[in-house]
Amino acid sequence: MKQKLYVQYGCGLHAPPGWRSFDASPTLRLQRIPLAGKLFRRDPYPVFPANVEYGDIVQGLPVPDAFSVGLYCSHVLEHLSLTDFRLALRNSNRLLAEGGIFRLVVPDLEYLAHSYLSREDPSASIRFMEQTGLGQITRNRRIAGFLREWVGNSRHLWMWDFKGLNVELKDAGFRNIRKARIGDSADLRFLEVEEAGRWENCLGVECAR
Repeated sequence: MKQKLYVQYGCGLHAPPGWRSFDASPTLRLQRIPLAGKLFRRDPYPVFPANVEYGDIVQGLPVPDAFSVGLYCSHVLEHLSLTDFRLALRNSNRLLAEGGIFRLVVPDLEYLAHSYLSREDPSASIRFMEQTGLGQITRNRRIAGFLREWVGNSRHLWMWDFKGLNVELKDAGFRNIRKARIGDSADLRFLEVEEAGRWENCLGVECAR
């Protein structure tokens, strides 16, 4: 009997047993370099668990097509350009077996826009740019600062609301697309990877292949 495979990408430091967990962080790659990697396994760099594998969903993960029954990503897709985002969705669809479930979480552009429009104080626009991750308070002009920014990869490149995501997911081949809340999947294995703080005031979506 084929073992059910569960995959998450952009896992960060949260990699529970029973899931194949991938991250495309440059920090992870640097930490896995023999000897020199020790330089990146101390402050200010986060130390990735040993079971996290390097993998970029845009390039394609080293997982057989149509093999995963559960796929998850949290606060990953907003860091991609629109072209890379669409490629990531197609690659995600290809990983799933027929009927497999894909759950994702991104910042909710609609919520943030409503929050911005309802504020009357002069700092509303500044807060909006901070919350969306689209603004940049300072610009690093030194090599060390530039490298820290590159390794951190924290900038948001494209924001989403449900209406826009719904269209993109359909175009990538997904069906049964709905808004999701943390822990509301029929497949309880997703409870192992979902973190409450990453769903708060954010947009969760569940769909299937």
